[in-house]
Amino acid sequence: MEKSKAMERDSIATARLLSEALPLMQRYDGAIVVIKLGGNAMSSDAAMDLFARDVVMMRQCGLNPVIVHGGGPMINAMLEKLAIETKFIDGKRVSTPETVEVVEMVLSGKVNKKIVQAINRQGGKAVGLSGKDGNLITCVKAAGDLGMVGEPTHINADVITSLNDSRFIPVIAPIGTGENGETFNINGDTAAGAIAAGLNADRLLLLTDVEGVKDAEGHVLTNLSAAQVTTLTKEGVIAGGMIPKTQTALDAINNGVRAVVIMDGRAPHACLLELFTDYGAGSMIRA
Repeated sequence: MEKSKAMERDSIATARLLSEALPLMQRYDGAIVVIKLGGNAMSSDAAMDLFARDVVMMRQCGLNPVIVHGGGPMINAMLEKLAIETKFIDGKRVSTPETVEVVEMVLSGKVNKKIVQAINRQGGKAVGLSGKDGNLITCVKAAGDLGMVGEPTHINADVITSLNDSRFIPVIAPIGTGENGETFNINGDTAAGAIAAGLNADRLLLLTDVEGVKDAEGHVLTNLSAAQVTTLTKEGVIAGGMIPKTQTALDAINNGVRAVVIMDGRAPHACLLELFTDYGAGSMIRA
């Protein structure tokens, strides 16, 4: 009897949650949401399946999710296996031609297809591609001594729009092409920001391994303006690896994305919490 009552309470709570989510589902109907999935958020098959289920849920609720993924840990493992030395400058991988070959193999092959298969297992229709397909991401060589690292200059949004219109879920590896056919490795956050801007996305969700942007006392800041982000960076509160993420957010907002959320991709149902509850998740940055 007690078990039956507990199940009834759980069912009522679920029904109430769905009812409360209705206005948010209506608000996001038809919206484009770009999700950057970091390598650390793919830590296990169970986590991958949970993420995939949430993405299919978003598609079922009328959103147009676009997945851009990284895969740093997988790339590092393959480079080590092949005894290829890799260097980093300010946290960014130096991409020699030999390194780029491995990066493309791992991202466009193993990692991309793993995400596609996970989404398809949950009943979605995912299609894997890289920035080289359909000239999706055109690049120039990024400034500095990073080798074949690309800076996006053009996004062919028609490729993604066509997939969205056919109810497919694009899963994109951050590999781009140059005007002369060169292959470029692109930082995953940078690629996601450029794609979100090219699509005039409603949201860019940066799934990472931290809870969000924190203040000097270590508390997560849930709502930030672009001006506040700039101030916190100048004060040194935003530092280290968070700087490129917040810079990606600012660039995306300045180029038409309505809001960017930096959030912990390891948290169960993080995307659904952000989109379909008033509570939200992580740090939202607006213009």
